[in-house]
Amino acid sequence: MKKRLLLVELNEVNFDVVKKYVADEPHLFPTFQKILSWENRKTSSEAEYDHLEPWIQWVSAHTGQTYQQHGVFRLGDMVRSDHLQIFERVESAGFSVGAISPMNAKNNLAHPKYFIPDPWTETPPDNSWWSINLSTALSQAVNDNASARLSFSTLVILLMAVIKFAKIRNYPKYVAFAFRSLSKSWYKALFLDMFLADLHLNLSSKKNPDFAVIFFNAGAHIQHHYFHNSPHAGAVEFSNPEWYCKSGDDPIKDMISAYEDILSGILKDPTYEVILATGLTQKPYTHTKFYYRLSNHEAFLKLLGLDYVSVTPLMTRDFVVHVGADAGALNGMVDGLKNIVANDGIALFNEVENRGDSVFASLTYPNEIDRNTHVILNGEKIFLLDKVAFVAVKNGMHDGTGYSYFTEKVANYCPKDFAHIASLYNCIEAYFGIPATRLMEAQPSPR
Repeated sequence: MKKRLLLVELNEVNFDVVKKYVADEPHLFPTFQKILSWENRKTSSEAEYDHLEPWIQWVSAHTGQTYQQHGVFRLGDMVRSDHLQIFERVESAGFSVGAISPMNAKNNLAHPKYFIPDPWTETPPDNSWWSINLSTALSQAVNDNASARLSFSTLVILLMAVIKFAKIRNYPKYVAFAFRSLSKSWYKALFLDMFLADLHLNLSSKKNPDFAVIFFNAGAHIQHHYFHNSPHAGAVEFSNPEWYCKSGDDPIKDMISAYEDILSGILKDPTYEVILATGLTQKPYTHTKFYYRLSNHEAFLKLLGLDYVSVTPLMTRDFVVHVGADAGALNGMVDGLKNIVANDGIALFNEVENRGDSVFASLTYPNEIDRNTHVILNGEKIFLLDKVAFVAVKNGMHDGTGYSYFTEKVANYCPKDFAHIASLYNCIEAYFGIPATRLMEAQPSPR
């Protein structure tokens, strides 16, 4: 009988950079040395840069389809689709499934062992008390991270969850990460990934799913924000301002060190074969660009004086305004957002999309917002500094190359080198002996 299968989605981590840290100090990274010795493949993705988004590529991995085939463009939009995902495909073949935070995935499982959605996708968790409350708490914590607003109920649930699910031996690490996050904010993301790893270990050991999935996002977050502080990123001509990240700090090494510990704990379970995949990767960004997020989406939209039903914050700068089917109200919201221009003549929301019953928008303003930066709304000068939360100085940009690593038995089914990331779907099907949904594996993209 085959072992169970674990898919570790280590979002966007650049393994070419990881290899350099491992080569420099191999004694610090024995788990990564082990992973690097596994059978491995590079994967490819879409050619157009606008389609190189993790919420597009993970949908490809989960559905076995390229973007041109599945058409899911926005984070959270998988809920509007009926594409068959690998989770349902495996379950329908008689195997059980458990998933924690798979990006842009819809819970269509009939009987999940457990399912906790990502913090940005409005799909129901499984029916357990912990999954329901953790899903709500994680969504609030992640989406309000930039403005440092955590509700009392979120704090209570997260504290209870750490006490219940965290490994006792990791308690000192949680305390250390919490204290470090006071001056080094990237440790907040690492704290969350460490908790998700402990949650996975707890649930997978108790629920015993045949196919388990765990998604980690701290690496993508830290590369986007701090790549220029890494001596191995190949961007020595760029540096972050000292007020943003001190020159003596290396968040990329901190991230790899944390994942060394996290993956060491996960890989100790001998009952799993493992696929570790990054989906995409990142390379250093070569321009200056600031990221901001609305501090209070509802309060800002009220300044427009336009009708809407509700707002759903998405990752970083993005949000969805639910307006309803009234065409006039939809067009009014689109025009209202598009016409907001800062005093330097640059639009605040350069990406605004009418989606039929809602409006997607992204705060794309690229310059530093200071106490003089303002917009005019309904004839009133609105200063932006207290309306937004600073997120980051952009350090990393997406690259279509991904990395996948396979333990011995599942390596028999791994795709060709530079096959599309969608081919992971075929690999998982083949491992479980499920007849292929597609007639052929996704073909390698031209290099």
